Amino acid sequence: MCLVLIAVSLVAPLAEAGITCGTVVSSLRPCLPYVQGSSPTVPDGCCNGINSLYNSAKTTPDCQSVCFCLKSLAGSYKGIDYGKAGGLPGKCGVNIPYKIAPSTDCSKVQ
Repeated sequence: MCLVLIAVSLVAPLAEAGITCGTVVSSLRPCLPYVQGSSPTVPDGCCNGINSLYNSAKTTPDCQSVCFCLKSLAGSYKGIDYGKAGGLPGKCGVNIPYKIAPSTDCSKVQ
């Protein structure tokens, strides 16, 4: 029963959000070559995706959804350089209210 309550509490913020992980994946796919080290510069479409996500995530559930998705995605791709990933918003002129890192507590993102 405890596991069910934990699972529900983790999914609840995502259920209220309008941004899906599919949206996050498609928006940030152009960034993969850079954060995996196969491209020395930020690809053109990467900043467009970051800006689009930033402009779409206006509510706390949306921001938390993006955060949870980023953490999930980072764990599913090999070779992610978290320093580069964390620096992408700044390179694209966006200031997000949390650090892009596996240690980020997405439940506290607002």
